[in-house]
Amino acid sequence: MSKLTRDAVLKLAHLSRLKLTDEEVERFRQELSEILAYVEQLDKVDTKDLEPTYQVTGLKNVMRDDQPIDYQAQPKDLLKNAPASEKGQFKVKRVLG
Repeated sequence: MSKLTRDAVLKLAHLSRLKLTDEEVERFRQELSEILAYVEQLDKVDTKDLEPTYQVTGLKNVMRDDQPIDYQAQPKDLLKNAPASEKGQFKVKRVLG
């Protein structure tokens, strides 16, 4: 069974932008170790004679038809749910530069 180290949990927490207490680090170390051990069971499955399977349903590009709708909302009604707006527009953080 793989035992996850405390450092590995701290690295995962850092990458996930989580601040964990010492108790949480230990709890997650144990829980994640159990999950990894469970997943490691897949390594024991003999798949050498199986053809790779990428999709099992046989369905391709299942989509619905586009249906236009007449939406009568006022801009102010749409903007009231936005975290920030300015001059009747949604205000978002800068994406480029």
